[in-house]
Amino acid sequence: MKTIAVFSVKGGVGKTACAVNLAYAAATQSARRTLLWDLDGQGAATFTLRLAAKPGTSARKLFAADAELDALIQPSAYPNLDVLPADKSLRHLDRLIAEDGARSLKKMLKSFDRDYDRVILDCPPGLTELAEQAFRAADLLVVPLLPSPLSERAYDQLVAHLGKHHRKGPALVPVWTMVDRRRALHKATVDAFPDRVAIPYAVEIEAMAVHQAPVAATAPNGLAARGFNKLWAEVEAALR
Repeated sequence: MKTIAVFSVKGGVGKTACAVNLAYAAATQSARRTLLWDLDGQGAATFTLRLAAKPGTSARKLFAADAELDALIQPSAYPNLDVLPADKSLRHLDRLIAEDGARSLKKMLKSFDRDYDRVILDCPPGLTELAEQAFRAADLLVVPLLPSPLSERAYDQLVAHLGKHHRKGPALVPVWTMVDRRRALHKATVDAFPDRVAIPYAVEIEAMAVHQAPVAATAPNGLAARGFNKLWAEVEAALR
């Protein structure tokens, strides 16, 4: 089993779109037994796949006690793709991790070893306690970036942080998101790093919340779907 964390220092960069579409590609394109674990209290990945946390459950409590993770996992509408949903209790998870010595994410992931080939973590933004757990647990970190010098600066700071505190940490796969090549800054920034996958600014991605489905399920021949498929191919190659 390999774990891929989708992480960004800041929000609003298409992180959840990346997580959902990578999970879909893993399950369909590669026929991997895939679990998408929504760790963001907003639950956007959960919503996008037409799911919700079960009534009376709390995703936060999974970290605080020996709760059975399997009991909360739900199948999606797509073969090979299951989801561990988020709920608003995760908003206070960092405090729990910092104060109460919660179970480590890495230890929890080991319980999925026999059932899944790939686990995709949709992490909340920011260098938080949960992020540090993800850095220790993941085999690979996918980092969505807006095409701007400030985003590149934030990525360089992340690389420096990992180099200092997680020297044996995950490999990194940066990806440009929301790319509009009609804008000079976007074009110049993306062209400076031609080896990085660039996901276009596309109506299909915005419509994910409307259709509650990955773009490859609703517009499989579109530029956005092809971009996410290309990103998944790069992720798979990096995990070999």
